[in-house]
Amino acid sequence: MKFNIPSKQLFNNLSVLGRVVQSKNTISILDNFLFTLEGDHITVMASDQETTMTARMEVFDAEGEGAFAVNVKNLLELLKELADQPVTFTVDDERFEITLDYLNGQSNFIGIDGAQFPQKDEPKGEVTKMQLPVDEVRKGIESTIFAVGTEEIRRIMMGIYWDIKPELITFVASDTHKLVRYRNEKLQPGVETSFILPTKPAALLGNILAKSEGEIGITIDDKSATFENEMFSLTCRFINGRYPNYESVIPKSNPYEMLVDRQLMLNAVRRVSVFASVGGLVKLDLKEAEVKINTQDVDFSTWAEEVIPCDYKGQDMVIGFNDAKVIEILNNMQCDMVKLTLSDPSRAGVFVPEKNEEGEDLLILLMPMMI
Repeated sequence: MKFNIPSKQLFNNLSVLGRVVQSKNTISILDNFLFTLEGDHITVMASDQETTMTARMEVFDAEGEGAFAVNVKNLLELLKELADQPVTFTVDDERFEITLDYLNGQSNFIGIDGAQFPQKDEPKGEVTKMQLPVDEVRKGIESTIFAVGTEEIRRIMMGIYWDIKPELITFVASDTHKLVRYRNEKLQPGVETSFILPTKPAALLGNILAKSEGEIGITIDDKSATFENEMFSLTCRFINGRYPNYESVIPKSNPYEMLVDRQLMLNAVRRVSVFASVGGLVKLDLKEAEVKINTQDVDFSTWAEEVIPCDYKGQDMVIGFNDAKVIEILNNMQCDMVKLTLSDPSRAGVFVPEKNEEGEDLLILLMPMMI
């Protein structure tokens, strides 16, 4: 086999695929990229058994066909050091000895027979297909991924829940302290199903969509989903289990409302959080026209407070939240003005944009801390 390909294009695509590969694999072949040459295109695959990703690229001066595997780390480190230039792969079909030729240099190393690389599972059970706008799917992932859980004991929370209805898709993520629900009526798949997309493939998918346009094809079976565009394909297994009833934990009535400039509040919380105690308690002292944001650490006799203007409707209240979570929420909202609705200091607060984009509905719930 032989083919020629621009080094920068190959490195950029392999860098994306490399994020699939784990630092320690139970099967050594998974430390490699699988290259498959067919005609004037090369398909490169990376897998950790749970998630499989492929990239398809055009090559030049191709000779022969077949498959071979190359060590991920070695190939990426070599390509990283090359200026943008054509590189030529020459592969011995019997011994899988690989020669890589480039301007002023040559590398030689041993690959592996591609037949040893595990293949993707075929779809199982009922298959559902849909075509969705790239930008809207990306919004769903970006709006929720920061809130996914990280504790293995609650594995079911370690992903984004896709609640798919014919007329809209709702994306949900929660770590049990905060919950994000993002509805998008611009996504109208015409089918009804649901699944939990693990954090790792969700992040990989978000990265792909950020550099894509048009639509993405999605194929869903009983255990996995495949996301495809012209260049990339990502297949991942779902997290097994029943996602909790997220609607049941969202307050039906929070009568008190604070409207505040998002960036102003974000900056104030960041500054006062420097002096927060272990646990990160930040207190919001709410009054009609202002909110006092304060922290303290009695062990080190430090404290900080800032007062910023707001429009508050309700009884005067002092409520405590985790400073890092408030920062995370405000940092991931894209609006100018944010509304915080409350009922009392012991119940969840709900953050929403003052105005949602047409067809979109973002809601973020945060549990309070004891003062």
